[in-house]
Amino acid sequence: MGENSVVIDIARDLDVSPAQVGLAWLLAHSPNTLLIPGTSDIRHLDANLAVRDITLNPESVTTLDALGAATTTAPIEAPRWPAEAR
Repeated sequence: MGENSVVIDIARDLDVSPAQVGLAWLLAHSPNTLLIPGTSDIRHLDANLAVRDITLNPESVTTLDALGAATTTAPIEAPRWPAEAR
């Protein structure tokens, strides 16, 4: 999603980082989503684990959905195996 003033504002309101807002937004779509963010040190791990306690309100989710849709330039398709690999 990248850092954007909307994301930054939501993060500020929740007293979390913009990256945590992005992860919370992904979790807001399905509670059984498995996030595997890159973690370079223990502080990042702690910040990533803290996302489980962040609840975005429905307005924020809708706003972030619109932001995500506006920044997507092409439909996302699942990778396809070549015919010879099937």
